[in-house]
Amino acid sequence: MERAGVDSYFHRMEWLKAEIDIETKGQGLLDFTGLVEERVKKWQVREGMCYLYLQHTSASLCISENYDPSARRDLERFLTRLAPENEAWQEHTIEGSDDSPSHMKAMVTGISQIIPIDDGKLSLGTWQGIYLCEHRKVPHRRRVLLRCLKAG
Repeated sequence: MERAGVDSYFHRMEWLKAEIDIETKGQGLLDFTGLVEERVKKWQVREGMCYLYLQHTSASLCISENYDPSARRDLERFLTRLAPENEAWQEHTIEGSDDSPSHMKAMVTGISQIIPIDDGKLSLGTWQGIYLCEHRKVPHRRRVLLRCLKAG
């Protein structure tokens, strides 16, 4: 009897998918929380999980404070100090001096995020926002894969 209840629960689950294209202006953190929230609302997801995945090695995703702009600027400066350009030991500079440091920053911050959805909203903390972290100096078009597992 227990198993039947579990099976019927999972049969009511639905996978939803989309892509979010973001044009960057060069290095920096771009808050795209609103784009994800908009999609979740459009899909009418009341309960579920939101999965974000970035298909790039020189950009990344992070969740951090999005209320005070100085917090974002501090994070940008931190990443620059963590993986500076033009270090004598850096070999991977085929695409420029920011190439190797961009991969290092992406390795530290990550390329995916998972966020629960409760009562139709992303379950982010009061001051949390979702950022695309662009680590290259020149503008890029970045694609974030968005997947939602919608319950019931």
